[in-house]
Amino acid sequence: MSLLLSNFATPNREKNVERLLDDTQIERFLGMIDEAKRIVICAHVNPDGDAIGSSLALKHWLARRGKEAQVVVPNMFPDFLQWMPGAQDIRVYFKHEEEVRPVLEAADLFLVADMNEPGRLREMETDFMANDVSRIMIDHHLNPGDFCQMVISHPEMCATCEVLCHLLWQMGEAERLTPEEATCLYAGMMCDTGAFTYASGRAVIYECISMLLSRGIDKDRIYRKVFYTASLARLRLQGYLLYVKLRVIRERHTSIMTLTNVERQRFKVKNGDTEGMVNMPLVIHKMRLSIFLTEDTEQPGLIKVSLRSVDNFPCNKMAAEFFEGGGHLNASGGRVHGTMEDALQVVDRAIEAYAKWLA
Repeated sequence: MSLLLSNFATPNREKNVERLLDDTQIERFLGMIDEAKRIVICAHVNPDGDAIGSSLALKHWLARRGKEAQVVVPNMFPDFLQWMPGAQDIRVYFKHEEEVRPVLEAADLFLVADMNEPGRLREMETDFMANDVSRIMIDHHLNPGDFCQMVISHPEMCATCEVLCHLLWQMGEAERLTPEEATCLYAGMMCDTGAFTYASGRAVIYECISMLLSRGIDKDRIYRKVFYTASLARLRLQGYLLYVKLRVIRERHTSIMTLTNVERQRFKVKNGDTEGMVNMPLVIHKMRLSIFLTEDTEQPGLIKVSLRSVDNFPCNKMAAEFFEGGGHLNASGGRVHGTMEDALQVVDRAIEAYAKWLA
């Protein structure tokens, strides 16, 4: 049985930090780490800023404890995250299975960051689950699965990096965080909240930010690296998507954009150049839902689905019901097996099924 800690959150009045674990649970958590000799940190497929940030923050924290850990992700992460401290050491499973599989086989402890189900590892799941060693989940997604021996899950928090902030603070690490750790934590929180424009209304989030700023991070540089550093290809693609590909269903307050691999090649799009583009149509007056469909560059016959919404539209429910996915209320993702035309048909059915939410 897993030790599920998702409901154990009582306020610690000192700086309003939330206490995630009791003393016995902290002792167990640290004991599992200290006993391990080969720690592997894993994050979900198509890793985003929170997945990479939380994984690297854990890696840096473990290094301070004298523990060497390797970060392994199922496939490549966006270019705009390559600057993060330690990113150059991340191992990518897809197309490198023969090199990475021995790392997974040799692990004697898995730390699962920003991931609630092993299925989110996709092709890496089989090798991950074949090694039946202890696993610790640190996450903020709904409905954590029962595949880890310790589960630290807090869906009310804005990011897995926020969960880590509270955990490290509670363990007395706040004054010991290195600028590298703090940078990774801040970047992850920033990415999962759209630069703190959604899912970031809890006051304690800004207590965490204050703590991270005190550790010497350059938040302006982090913003520039993530949001204000673009290739010429990205700018041209952005104009093309908005002028040519954007379809607006006004009676449903919904927008749809699509991108094929032929179009990627035309605009010389690199990994990460499409990040955030799903958010752009939401600036249209009265728009409630934005859907972005892209052909997967690594798996033919797979369409990736990105959903973004405003107010109370449940992207996570639509993603789970129609797109084999999930996520958060206003930001979720999924997939459709088939052609772009197949995916558009599923999108049309999903929009009609949620018509009352989009009226």
